[in-house]
Amino acid sequence: MTTPAVNLDTSTVLSVSDLKVHFRVSRGGLPWSGKATLRAVDGVTFDVRRGETVGLVGESGCGKSTLARAIVGLVPVSAGSVQWLGAETVHAAGHATRRDTTQLRRDVQMIFQDPLASLDPRMTIEQIVAEPLTTHRPGVGREDVRRRVLAMLERVGLNSQHLRRYPHEFSGGQCQRVGIARALIGEPQLVICDEPVSALDVSIQAQIVNLLRDLQRELQLSMLFVAHDLAVVKAISQRVLVMYLGRVMEFGDRQDVYKTPRHPYTRALLSAVPVPDPAIEKARKHLLLRGEIPSPLSPPSGCAFRNRCPEAIDACASETPLPLTRGTGTARIACIRVGAD
Repeated sequence: MTTPAVNLDTSTVLSVSDLKVHFRVSRGGLPWSGKATLRAVDGVTFDVRRGETVGLVGESGCGKSTLARAIVGLVPVSAGSVQWLGAETVHAAGHATRRDTTQLRRDVQMIFQDPLASLDPRMTIEQIVAEPLTTHRPGVGREDVRRRVLAMLERVGLNSQHLRRYPHEFSGGQCQRVGIARALIGEPQLVICDEPVSALDVSIQAQIVNLLRDLQRELQLSMLFVAHDLAVVKAISQRVLVMYLGRVMEFGDRQDVYKTPRHPYTRALLSAVPVPDPAIEKARKHLLLRGEIPSPLSPPSGCAFRNRCPEAIDACASETPLPLTRGTGTARIACIRVGAD
């Protein structure tokens, strides 16, 4: 699949600055063993422009979903801030004003990973899809709500026969279509997709990705697409952010990240993506990482990736690299060796 051309506006709708999400947890899971700090998200900075999709990738446990939930205020942040349309809506010093929070809830919606678990089993499909509309736009009449719900269901590939049914009567792909309809019914400007296809079959994944691409182009949406499948991210994103152990390793245009990856972790991720041609796959040189992902309870000093990096040097243990434009290219890379020569 090729990424469709979109008319990007250079204006920024979402700005995340040095965002940190730390949790105090018991060491070893035992209440008497003392407390430790789990650094789920550890200083992430990026932005989303109007009308574009930013893909967020990384191994399981790197903090992708925590970051997505922190942006909409579902988990408290420890430091940093989130700005929506230039106004601060999430920060560590306190809570945003009710007006800002209400605006964020209306303008930013989420599509969750588990399509069935994200839907209330006691509500009909009509009630589920209509809820955001009746909550954020109470002035809309009942008949108009029903008309909009039906129009949105048809937009995502469902029909009027599904209005009175319940979530357990649908397949996983159909439930995700309901989740998409629910997220879009209130006409948001940004949709955060938290691994929306990871629980679906491959053929259904392609249908959902194509649906999201079509809806984005039709409605001029901005999207933050969280996934660990690099092929899916490549098909839908204009820019890609690579995370590891709660930190940004590389952030740049999709073409730069996929064709000329510069961070060793990005190269390792792309090396693990299989190629459907057996001859090409056999001839490829795979970059194997040593060891396991460290615990976010005790991350390595300096560069978070250094204990698995095949190019690590002594300075990597003492210096924490920030994602900066290094050497040639426009991508921001968190590696002191990139561009040093």
